[in-house]
Amino acid sequence: MPTDTPQPAFVLVNPQMGENIGAAARAMWNFGLDRMRLVAPRDGWPNQSAVAMAAGAGRLLDEAQLMQTTAEAVADCTFVMATTARNRDLTKPIYAPEHAMQIARDRIAAGEKVAVLFGPERAGLENPDIALANAIISVPVNPQFASLNLAQCVLLTAYEWQRHAVEITQETVELAGGQWASQTEVQKLSEHYEERMEESGFFFPEHKAESMKLNLRNLWSRMPLTQADVRMLHGVMRQMVRWKERGD
Repeated sequence: MPTDTPQPAFVLVNPQMGENIGAAARAMWNFGLDRMRLVAPRDGWPNQSAVAMAAGAGRLLDEAQLMQTTAEAVADCTFVMATTARNRDLTKPIYAPEHAMQIARDRIAAGEKVAVLFGPERAGLENPDIALANAIISVPVNPQFASLNLAQCVLLTAYEWQRHAVEITQETVELAGGQWASQTEVQKLSEHYEERMEESGFFFPEHKAESMKLNLRNLWSRMPLTQADVRMLHGVMRQMVRWKERGD
């Protein structure tokens, strides 16, 4: 059964290749979408090529709704958007994918049913299909090569939906089981280096010593150090001192 997550229906209109349907299913499921509707697939349905390409997203194909016309596929929807590189002389609002999925989220949250139309691989959506839509989604692509693969277009739109549907962590660092070093640990590392560098005569000339030490402390504070990093750097300095003492 489809998940209970509020989401738009993705409608593939007259898709031509089973492989692209399968790839579209994978793209949808990558971002938690599982409402696929198929309008008169060229090679019939079910399609083994689609199943093979869908891999772990085969459930979407099993649950996909098969329709004969685009009008039937969007009959229960209150807001429909059509993905197309051309508006084909039809007057409609045109949204970038990011804004389109923001609108979709807001409308679905208000209780509406939203659908997104994707056209066949060769020529995209035709005017009779686009005429059923309330708005157009236009991807800002290279105008000299504006045609997107069906699965790519589904992936891009699904990604934009996910960005608005859940909180996205913009940046993270995997610590590989370690922990970030505390300010105290970094401070002790800084003091260790400063003491040994003082002994070696690094801070010269004397009137610049305080400025050089300040810059060194600032260097440590800018570095995102883990506890393992701190231990290693202490070890580096200890080994360098031992090597110097052996040389003497």
